[in-house]
Amino acid sequence: MKKAIILAAGKGTRMKSAHPKVVHKVCGKEMVNHVVNAANDAGVNETIVVLGHGIEEVKEAVGEDVKSVVQKEQLGTAHAVKMANDHIDEEDTVVVLCGDTPLIESDTLKDFFRYHDEGDFAVTVLSTSVDDPTGYGRIIRDENKELLKIVEQKDASEDEKKVKEINSGIYCFNGKFLKESLAKVDNNNAQGEYYLPDTIEIIRAASGKAGAYMGASIEELMGVNSRNQLSSAERIMRRRINEKHMTNGVTIIDPDTTYIDSDVEIGCDTIVLPGCMLRANSKIGVGCEIGPQTSMENSTVGDYTNVKKSEMINASVADHTNVGPYAYLRPKAEIGNHCKVGDFVEVKNAKLGDGSKASHLSYIGDAEVGKNVNIGCGVVFVNYDGKNKFRSIVEDNAFIGSNSNLVAPVTVKKDAFIATGSTITEDVPAACLAIARERQVIKEGWVEKKRKKDEEKSK
Repeated sequence: MKKAIILAAGKGTRMKSAHPKVVHKVCGKEMVNHVVNAANDAGVNETIVVLGHGIEEVKEAVGEDVKSVVQKEQLGTAHAVKMANDHIDEEDTVVVLCGDTPLIESDTLKDFFRYHDEGDFAVTVLSTSVDDPTGYGRIIRDENKELLKIVEQKDASEDEKKVKEINSGIYCFNGKFLKESLAKVDNNNAQGEYYLPDTIEIIRAASGKAGAYMGASIEELMGVNSRNQLSSAERIMRRRINEKHMTNGVTIIDPDTTYIDSDVEIGCDTIVLPGCMLRANSKIGVGCEIGPQTSMENSTVGDYTNVKKSEMINASVADHTNVGPYAYLRPKAEIGNHCKVGDFVEVKNAKLGDGSKASHLSYIGDAEVGKNVNIGCGVVFVNYDGKNKFRSIVEDNAFIGSNSNLVAPVTVKKDAFIATGSTITEDVPAACLAIARERQVIKEGWVEKKRKKDEEKSK
């Protein structure tokens, strides 16, 4: 069985945050969950996260499918891995990953596993080569280019410091050799810590075969330890995400101003205009036009729908519908096919049936609107009495005149008409016209009389 141990116990003091480092998000997802997903996509069957700081917050982030252990004292990477000892079986293949490396890619891990398995290694380290290796552990090979050991920067000799091949901090172990070597690691080093790289020499001494796979880029091995590095990781991942969507047939007019979370889905032939933020599990169909300046969060858009300069939160829009500009679709807004939700229209906890229109300046809250309903300019669904909220129902083919108020709970039956400027407080029967407004009264000479009164008061 392939198992992953993810090291996530560090506090991350350089983040200067009340939250543990690994729960800070990159493109909408916690760093540790990027690592979990990469491991899962590479074929890992079981994941164990090593916790230390912010235990409950990290647990909540990774969810119930991920096992966890606690490292009460941070005494080094070998000590952290040892906390998961009870979850390691001798026949397992165990990959050790870092919870603060969100850019690691599943394809790299797949190749890494393949190299480890085909080489029949007891331990394999993932490495890369950099021009300036300062600060990294060095990969030291023998005259046959076989892995000899890993030396940390503070413990390296001058010759070892010249080596440009560096340790990624990612390892693959045979379970039996890992358990045995962890029991023998000591802290006789400059930091007084139990280093996981020390297992390599221990395994070699036990006749285990050690390998180093130079198959990663320095970009994907970048650890995030500060807000600046978090921003760099965000920029790199955003570029990757946008490139993936464009490869899959999505047109992104300006990738530099387009922010798409890692779990967003977009269909082919959709055009994303500048200034869009598409977040949190949003799904967009084929042939749509989104933006400019549009925000979506956990929302769904059907096929051939346009959403312009608008915001959607936990909302859904079906096919061949136009939204915006400046529409606001709040939680539980459900817009049907061939609808129009126009400028400065707000919809909350309401359904609009197929073919219905609310073209401008209306509020539709806590309502069920049928098919082919016209909602005029300035209509308000009055849903709140100060203590409780109530629902309004507007049936198919009804016409709601401009500047009308529907005071819930109220039902407007099929084919009914509401006269402009009406305040409706009672149900309207089918195919009837409802007028609820005062008759207009003209008072001649009223302005002149008012002027004279005002003059007398001022004397």
